[in-house]
Order: sequence, then C-alpha cells, then structure tokens
Amino acid sequence: MSGRDANHIGGFQRRSNRVRFEGGNGFALAGIVDRPTPVDEQGSEPAPLPYPVAVFSHCFTCNKDLKAITRISRGLAERGITVLRFDMTGLGGSEGDFSQTNFSTNLADLAAAIRFADESLGPVSALIGHSFGGAASLATAAGMPIPSGISLPEELRLQLKAVISIAAPSDTKHLADLLERMNPEIESQGRGDVVIGGMTWTICREMLADFRSHSLADHLNRIRSQVLAFHSPVDQTLGYDHALRISGLIEDEKGLPGCSLITLSGADHLLIKNPADAELITQMSAAFLHRYATDR
Repeated sequence: MSGRDANHIGGFQRRSNRVRFEGGNGFALAGIVDRPTPVDEQGSEPAPLPYPVAVFSHCFTCNKDLKAITRISRGLAERGITVLRFDMTGLGGSEGDFSQTNFSTNLADLAAAIRFADESLGPVSALIGHSFGGAASLATAAGMPIPSGISLPEELRLQLKAVISIAAPSDTKHLADLLERMNPEIESQGRGDVVIGGMTWTICREMLADFRSHSLADHLNRIRSQVLAFHSPVDQTLGYDHALRISGLIEDEKGLPGCSLITLSGADHLLIKNPADAELITQMSAAFLHRYATDR
C-alpha cells in the first residue's frame, strides 16, 4: 500500500491507501481504501475497528476517482466506515480492454473486490453502487448468477447486511437499447464508437447481448440485506421510475418493504452540480450503515 493521506471529522481520522488486486476476469484492478482510525490512535498502521466494511462500485465508463464517489467514500471513512472503491476492468487504473467487458464481467470484478476486502480489511457487510455499479451491487446481494466468471461465495453474500444504490437502474437492458440508438453500427457492424461524458468509447455487439441477457428485476426479491436507494426525480440520464421499481420489488422475509427510498430533489445523475447532494448521501448512508451493517 502507498499514497497515504489523512483527514478527520467526528472523532475519526481518514487514511487512504492505494491497492491492486486480481479482478474476476484475470486483470489487475486498481483500488483505493479509505478507512477510519480514532484521532487519538498512535502508530503507522490503523488497527481493525468493529465498524462496517463496504465495497463501492462506480457507474458505466466511470471510475473510482469520480468526484462524487471520492467525496462519499472519504466522508464515510471520516464517519467510521471502511470503504474500498475500485476500477472495473479496462477503466481508470485497472488493466484490460473496456470494449470486451459487460455486466457479467462487472459482477465478476465486484465479487473479486469483495473477496479481497474480506481478506485484507475485514468482513464485508455492505455494498455501495452508483448507477450501473448500483445495479451490480443489487445483483450481487441477490445472488444473481454470473454466466461466465467466478461468482461470490454464498457465505460472503449472506454476510452482506446493507446495500446502498445511488441513481441505479432496475434493469440492464435499457443501457443496451440506449447504446444501440447512439450508434446502430454496434449491432449492424459488430462494434461502434459512442461518446459518453466527452470521451469516445468502443462498444461491441457482445456487450449489448450480455446486457440483454440479464433480468435483474426477477432477482431483486431475493435480497435479504437492508437496502437504501437514492434517486433524483429530475435525473436526465436515468428516470425516477427505476427507483420506484427497485423499491417496489424488494421485500424482506415477511413480505414487508425492504428498501428505503430517498428522493434527491434537484440532483443530477453524476452529483456534480451541487456538492451538498453528495454530502447528504454521505450523512444518510453513514447513519444507515451504522444501524444495519455493524455487528456491535
């Protein structure tokens, strides 16, 4: 580990370290661990704390360094929660070819990140995901099978106590349809370029086929973790109806609602217009995780 920095708020000091680990698709993945230590603790290495360990998955074509993800992860660490945020295959500092990835490879990478965090940081009790990363987090908590790749062991899935989704889709098929509309050559020619966030990305037909092969909504009722969903009613990238669908499909073992939905009035999809939106998510998520994902 290297690249340490520190900050503190509310009785905790944040220490951030860069890590690398093998992903679910055979490529080395880059990550950052933001973790807390009491401000009065001495020594170079933080001691394990009886607080939640969460794994944070980013959105489609994003990475762990997205401003909102960084703010939320660091803010959670400063409130007593350890967070591993990482880059999926082919993105950010991770190895691999993004054009050869899909939702199945995302699930395999998330499973690998959970295993790494469980071994190096402590029992992973929570998942956090933004946009497409939120869908991956929900699918993992539901135990949705991965057509190819190594799935998360059942004992680690059952260890999950809480899931937080931020502007997450209720299915993956909509993204395939959107990408095809952006460039019909993806289907007709087998591959094509699209511009997302001001950058050009090569998309292959196989990626769209994988997106269309999953039925996330059919698995959401298998989630036994507590779920907290954030979504903006004016999200121009992903409609609020996705959040309503997610919250309506998740039930606990008694058939009662198992998802809390918080409406982020006025927020944009990437949470960049107003920093207060990310701060609100941080504060609410910290309280949620200390309530449901802490064994104390």
